[in-house]
Amino acid sequence: MSAGHRTLIDDCFVHDGQRMRHDDVLALLAERLGPVTGTATVPVIGAQGRIVAEPVTAPGPVPRSDNAAVDGYAFAHAAYLETSGRLPVCGRVAAGATAPEPVPAGHCARIFTGAPMPANTDTVAMQEDCTILDDGAIAVPGGLKAGANRRRAGEDFMQGDPVVRAGQTLRAQDLAALAATGYGAVAVRETLRVAILSTGDEIVPPGVDASAAQVHDANRPMLLALAGQAATEVTDLGHVGDDADALRTTLANAASGHDLIITSGGASLGEEDHMLGVLEGLGKRHLWQIAIKPGRPMMFGQIGDTVVLGLPGNPVAVLVCFLLYARPVIGHLGGATVTPPRAYALPAAFAIERKKTGRREFLRGWAETEPETGTLRAHKFPRDGSGLVSGLQAAQGLIDLPEDVGAVAPGDTVRFIPFSEMGLTTGWGSSA
Repeated sequence: MSAGHRTLIDDCFVHDGQRMRHDDVLALLAERLGPVTGTATVPVIGAQGRIVAEPVTAPGPVPRSDNAAVDGYAFAHAAYLETSGRLPVCGRVAAGATAPEPVPAGHCARIFTGAPMPANTDTVAMQEDCTILDDGAIAVPGGLKAGANRRRAGEDFMQGDPVVRAGQTLRAQDLAALAATGYGAVAVRETLRVAILSTGDEIVPPGVDASAAQVHDANRPMLLALAGQAATEVTDLGHVGDDADALRTTLANAASGHDLIITSGGASLGEEDHMLGVLEGLGKRHLWQIAIKPGRPMMFGQIGDTVVLGLPGNPVAVLVCFLLYARPVIGHLGGATVTPPRAYALPAAFAIERKKTGRREFLRGWAETEPETGTLRAHKFPRDGSGLVSGLQAAQGLIDLPEDVGAVAPGDTVRFIPFSEMGLTTGWGSSA
């Protein structure tokens, strides 16, 4: 564990009752889990994706002084009014100049974008709007407002303004803000150590010939990609069959060097599902029957201060459970501020005649605008099987049907959560 980490409380996942609702699971995670990583200071350049450890405020105003927003001519607006827009040019101020000479009354200075405003000036006329007269003076057209094309000192940041907050994940624009306010380094959380393991005798690695009774391991490549980010250090533990001894050895070794272990498969109560028994022998296991679909048979536990998440074996359930639960767990343990993903209310372009109430369902879907009406509607993947990887490819997000919904008719309002709200992006091109 990193120096200065917070240990897990004993029985951190214990709860009262049987099958938990989705919102109750998230509330318990937020209540029981906290940062287990230490802190480090890293250069701002290259810090994208790291989690801020300490709040940062602006040490001074940005910009540091009033400056020109355009190339043109700087002058006092009062002189501009008094001279009917005819101003002799006196001086030249380039970007980076220090202490430019004051501009005499009734005159102007040639100025360039970013250059500090000389004393006695408050307005800039764009060079393309001005006419150079025969005597070297300029003529500025009428109607220019006082303060036009001038950036005020501190209009971006005032001294003491927040630049980044503890717990936020650094984006490219946050690095720009840190650099603009003068910071070359920033305090961040150390990377969370995450291990990924697949289980099951029926699983064979990608690229290996499979028999009719076997399936290729789609979960491990997906989980490695989902968990891999700048704020994590991910270890591929490979694959273990339905062998309790091999599973026990793998988990025990992984727990000694990781903060979180995520497994797929073996989380149910079948004769060949050893995860529960092995985890109970090594540490503590807390079987959660979550009232959701897909993903009901999830397993949470801990080996000492290492959290263990046992995801189901079907790829759709793995993705959904990772986004809904594993991602918040990574955030809490890594010191991030965890917020619910935004959902958008859209009319449904599908029908569900009957849905089991008391259970939250997350359907794979996408949002599409109808050409005829221009209405954005939520569509669901027509086949709901939790082993259909093709549905994951087609989906752009999840359609969230709460526990009290018993049916959906076309046009009913549903909640659509884009994958982008849960950290998944399409890269340079569209996924459609």
